[in-house]
Amino acid sequence: MPELPDILAYLEALTPRVVGQHIERARALSPFVVRTVEPQFSEIEGKQVRTLDRLGKRIVFVLDNELYLIVHLMIAGRLRWRPRDGKLFGRITLAAFDFPTGTLALTEAGTKRRASIHVVRGEPALEQFRRGGLNVLEITEGEFAERLRSESHTLKRALTDPRLFDGIGNAYSDEILHRARLSPLQLTRKLDDEGVHRLYLSARDILHEWIDRLGAEARAAFPEKVTAFRDGMAVHGRFKQPCPVCGVPVQRIRYAANETNYCARCQTDGRLLADRAMSRLLKEDWPRTLEELE
Repeated sequence: MPELPDILAYLEALTPRVVGQHIERARALSPFVVRTVEPQFSEIEGKQVRTLDRLGKRIVFVLDNELYLIVHLMIAGRLRWRPRDGKLFGRITLAAFDFPTGTLALTEAGTKRRASIHVVRGEPALEQFRRGGLNVLEITEGEFAERLRSESHTLKRALTDPRLFDGIGNAYSDEILHRARLSPLQLTRKLDDEGVHRLYLSARDILHEWIDRLGAEARAAFPEKVTAFRDGMAVHGRFKQPCPVCGVPVQRIRYAANETNYCARCQTDGRLLADRAMSRLLKEDWPRTLEELE
């Protein structure tokens, strides 16, 4: 799922292309992509994009007449930019918006249609999309600590909970925890002040670094390869590859449709975290340390 740096990169690329432009034509090519009935989707045609905004991981097009076009990419949704009347992307194209400057397409790979479009009228209607998470880049360490410890969760869950923190998902939480040298399964209320300090600085540093990097790329060309697995990441998506800090193989925990990547030497004092499926299968044969793994 595109996270804060990826969403900001989209906004960086979209701003010079669509802000001040009128939506000449809006097409919903999938019967499930538009999730609102009133106002009608067709009402956005002819409206000017006044500005762009973000609500968590949602992109908001602020239009004339207090209309808001809200796009949530979910896991596999992506935005693509093409010249006017250019070829789109076949069955994976869920919607398309024609501007004088080009065509913006919403696509989604796979068979599950999770990406969504909402059209609402008036600022009060936006409130239903606010999850309440704090932007780590805009808060003090004290505010971060208070929000982190407000509920008892693992650090991984807390960082990715949109009610607690804004825009951090599976990929960047792995990178943040690795930089902070903290276990993803460490409990928030048992984390000492020094650990909170490391986590706060790590979150800010990781997000700033990737916002700067992806923003620079977006200014050069429209982001066409938005992915959770990027060159330059330390652990996310790097299972069995060497940790860039200590060189031991990166480990992985799988759960549901997600996975957590971590370095056992840097983050868990050499202990291997139990993968729910594999540890149940192997039972006593499940290795518990790097030494047993070797």
